[in-house]
Amino acid sequence: MHYPVNVFTGKVRDYDGSRPSAIAKVQVDGELTLTDLGLAGDEQAEKKIHGGPERALCHYPREHYQHWIAEFPEQADLFVAPAFGENLSTEGLTENNVFIGDIFRWGDALIQVTQPRSPCFKLNYHFGISDMSARLQTAGKTGWLYRVVLAGQVSADAPLELASRLSDVSVYDACAIAWHMPFDDEQYHRLLSAAGLSTSWTRTMQKRRISGEIEDNSRRLWGK
Repeated sequence: MHYPVNVFTGKVRDYDGSRPSAIAKVQVDGELTLTDLGLAGDEQAEKKIHGGPERALCHYPREHYQHWIAEFPEQADLFVAPAFGENLSTEGLTENNVFIGDIFRWGDALIQVTQPRSPCFKLNYHFGISDMSARLQTAGKTGWLYRVVLAGQVSADAPLELASRLSDVSVYDACAIAWHMPFDDEQYHRLLSAAGLSTSWTRTMQKRRISGEIEDNSRRLWGK
């Protein structure tokens, strides 16, 4: 299957009441260079929690926007790509049919799914909705992140094509295991076994197995 893709990049800007962010992105056409750290011209504000080799690209399913329009009809004009700061926007790929470790061919490049996007409090400021990050996480409509396995020239004219499937853990499963169930060592082991899982998620799941506890996500979701 081939999935046509829209491509977006952004620059860091300031937000009142929040920290700087590059969530506001614009559509780009034509050929682009994809490096190990992402698309040429794309920026991340806080490199410790955004970007890096294992979070080089963010993908958000375009069909999810209808869900958010139904949830917030008075703010319907906000919910169009790339409102969630995504680099890649498609129809036909969702958290249910994309799996941790999936490798996609895109132009000359190869990209691999590493983790669900972990929603953070900056979404609350971006949309002016106080609990947007928590809503995204609860709905399991988070999108996902990629590492660049093979850098190269890419383009909005080049579709995504699944090249390899390496695990049976969907992105939706990963969200459910991480956030929607009580402590479950067997499921943490299952997620840890998924080829391609990011180091940060590997660390989190392994910490849970060692400590027997689930970490507090309130700072990520609420900024407090």
